[in-house]
Amino acid sequence: MLKLFSTFIECCKKVTISESQGLCFKTSRRAKEGKHSHISSLLPLTSFEMIVGGHGDVNPNSSWLNGKGFWLSYGLAVLLLHLILLCLPFISTAVAWTLTNLIHNLFMLIFLHIVKGAPFEPLDQGKTRSLTHWEQIDYGKRFTVTRKFLTVVPVILFVLTSFYTKYDTTHFIINIMALIAVLLPKLPHFHRVWLFDSNDHSY
Repeated sequence: MLKLFSTFIECCKKVTISESQGLCFKTSRRAKEGKHSHISSLLPLTSFEMIVGGHGDVNPNSSWLNGKGFWLSYGLAVLLLHLILLCLPFISTAVAWTLTNLIHNLFMLIFLHIVKGAPFEPLDQGKTRSLTHWEQIDYGKRFTVTRKFLTVVPVILFVLTSFYTKYDTTHFIINIMALIAVLLPKLPHFHRVWLFDSNDHSY
């Protein structure tokens, strides 16, 4: 029995050594071919991947808005807000639409254009500390799909609000001012420039 057990252990050692040699050979061959991305799959999670969530983004705050699930949730949240306002008996339909537009634009202004930095610790050496969320989207690339979506939504909401308020002068002035407040910071000329502060830091 002891002889059989020792023979079994020796066989296991040989198999382990041959597998490790084969893995080293494959790794070195891939490195010579320039396929360094395959090597990363053999390594354990680094502190970088664990801090940012394991998907390799230096700043996940710049990409999580790209998901179509977020777009759907965003639309449903606006619809739910509007339905809640419509259920209030002391609010007319016109006022409900205007309040929906104002609340939406207020949250967009604060969330995208006023609050700076990220809600976690990105490994970008503090580069996003002075940037708003809008300036971090897609790492500052202009006219991406996500940026276009976030620009079109307040415009559509403004058109619907103007229609259901029957283009009343008071409602129109309030809603157009709210629209301008969220569209101006999205223009390329206002990149890293805020009306009441300056994001223009030299680094």
